[in-house]
Amino acid sequence: MTLKDDRYTYRVTWSEEDQEHVGLCLEFPSLSWLAETPEAALKGIRKLVAEVVADMHAGGECVPESLAAKAYSGKFMVRVPPGVHRRLALEAAEAKVSLAQLVSTKLTE
Repeated sequence: MTLKDDRYTYRVTWSEEDQEHVGLCLEFPSLSWLAETPEAALKGIRKLVAEVVADMHAGGECVPESLAAKAYSGKFMVRVPPGVHRRLALEAAEAKVSLAQLVSTKLTE
């Protein structure tokens, strides 16, 4: 079974504990698939996700939206220690830019 329009986010990594490749799907963190090769791990996790999505549809459950399809506002809040906030505010003032602009530049470097 395969999804007609599969836009989920997959990753294949090595499991030292299992001595096999493991296929993962970010939108379904409880699912995984072990296989001898990376290709088989990817094929396995994609098949498993397709089966789970079909079961969810059949049960009237909400299926997770793919991360790629989500719209992002470009805004998020992060808490830092007061000393870091002060240091960044001073650095922004010295550079004659806003704190948001300074942090955005640092995140994209």
